[in-house]
Amino acid sequence: MIEPEDPLRREYRVLSLDGGGIRGVFPAAILARLEEHLDRPIGRYFDLIVGTSTGGIIALGLALGLSAREILAFYEERGPEIFDQHRGPVANWIRQRYRGLANWLGYKYSSRSLNKALRDILGDRRLGESLTRVVIPSWHPVNEHVYLYKTAHHPRFESDYRQPAIDAAMATAAAPTFLSPYLTSDDIELVDGGVWANNPIGVAAVEAVGVLGWPGESLKILSIGTTTDVKAPSRFGGKLFMAPNVTRLFMAGQSHSAMGAARIITGDPHTRKAIWRIDHVVPTGRYTLDNVARIAEMKSRAFAEAREQLPELRRHFFHSPAERFVPVHALPPLKNAA
Repeated sequence: MIEPEDPLRREYRVLSLDGGGIRGVFPAAILARLEEHLDRPIGRYFDLIVGTSTGGIIALGLALGLSAREILAFYEERGPEIFDQHRGPVANWIRQRYRGLANWLGYKYSSRSLNKALRDILGDRRLGESLTRVVIPSWHPVNEHVYLYKTAHHPRFESDYRQPAIDAAMATAAAPTFLSPYLTSDDIELVDGGVWANNPIGVAAVEAVGVLGWPGESLKILSIGTTTDVKAPSRFGGKLFMAPNVTRLFMAGQSHSAMGAARIITGDPHTRKAIWRIDHVVPTGRYTLDNVARIAEMKSRAFAEAREQLPELRRHFFHSPAERFVPVHALPPLKNAA
């Protein structure tokens, strides 16, 4: 059985990780640099981890006991393969032009490379092997409703914890137009959770208070973005000039809405500081979802940010490991296990 939550406990620490494709290098590098100053993997310092899309991959890795350094290495080593940019500059240029046409006719990339890379790092582990409570947003395009993968941190969560972790990772990362919808091991077709919760801080706050019953005034949330494009509004009107910015506008609106909800729930900043948001504003197009050419630059930017944030974050999040997570439901052995 789950250990009863103490409502009088002083604080609950939550990690929220945005989506953003290869830009996941930014949060992974921040966490990796912070982790160098800690006694154990950084995921062990949080009571709840929530991540969408690329943030969901990081969240799953941390929850399953991987170090942030291992996850950063995954992005650096497998990113070019996942986004098919590992054949040299000329071949990459040709394939980039081909993908521009393919993107109009189907999906920009094959899911096979991502699936293989994730299997190599996650293996056959199931969600129920997580050492930390985790929530991974996805979207069910047929029924048009949200789909959340969750560990067994509540009695009514009776199925997800049995599922392969790779199902949650592939589902939350199946970005429309980039990758095809993912068919899970239990035959459910899902797409990227970023279509409704690219910044999952609102999901995190609601889960903490509404599901786990933690007092909003006891939450501390570390929210890490994947860099944000900034672009002045066009002086020209009409669909032609608005079209390229529609996705960016929707993402920005969702993020602001999620941050607002989390602030209401936690009382930040009016009654106390409860949310630490780390993100960088960069010129539009500087870091795209699939351009691996600037991984080193993103990592350098993240390392510098981590150095600046370390003293305050250590005081609020890394003074001691989180309490041990004991799931409500025990994970059954695999059917084909000896």
